[in-house]
Amino acid sequence: MRRLPLQLLRSAAAAASSVRGPATNGGGWIVPPAPHPVAPTAAEADLARRLPRRGYSKFASGFTPLQRKPLESILDVERAKGLSPEHLVAAWDDYHLGRGHIGASMKAKLYHLLEQRSDTCRHFVIPLWRGSGYITMFMQVQMPYMIFTGLEDYKARGTQASPYYTITHYTEFAETKDTVLIRGDVVFTSKLTDEEAKVLLETAHSFYLNDMRYRLVEGFNKETHEFEFKDVLQALDMPTM
Repeated sequence: MRRLPLQLLRSAAAAASSVRGPATNGGGWIVPPAPHPVAPTAAEADLARRLPRRGYSKFASGFTPLQRKPLESILDVERAKGLSPEHLVAAWDDYHLGRGHIGASMKAKLYHLLEQRSDTCRHFVIPLWRGSGYITMFMQVQMPYMIFTGLEDYKARGTQASPYYTITHYTEFAETKDTVLIRGDVVFTSKLTDEEAKVLLETAHSFYLNDMRYRLVEGFNKETHEFEFKDVLQALDMPTM
């Protein structure tokens, strides 16, 4: 495990005040003090109409933005300014080891691509391998956030479905260090393990950043009638059962 002599990150006592899942509105998607739901696009309205024919139902047309956990409540930002990008990432990764959270990072250029692509493609479904099969996660993206819940829960409860997992991207060092810090929070440990959360983060990013995989995301959001879930399984080398 890499350790830095600089006490860059907040103490465990301070970190303990961080809840595993941000506050929710009636158990549903996470909301700030005065929320305004995202207006549905024409493509998303079409998505809501068409997906039930393929076994999906009650897809949301958008979600309310998350209440942001300030970066300075996790990291000593002033001290971090004096670190190299490599040392900053190392400290960030070390801090999140074994704490019930996921730490990661990405280059600013990739973040901007992710931001651009997710602006018009805010939804996707990702299979997560478990045991001898897979569960399907439904994700909604409104940068700097990604929210995940089980597809079955979303089919049953729509926007009131509780999030299993949230991802926040922090851009404070994007310009000065070409680095975007990423934090994943598992809301329900009974629904998702830390290892599964790490895989989900990497997989979600890959579908938005890899050109071939992103075509499937575009198809899901813009050409719903042609979308085939088996293509997602094949992209991940999973059996179509």
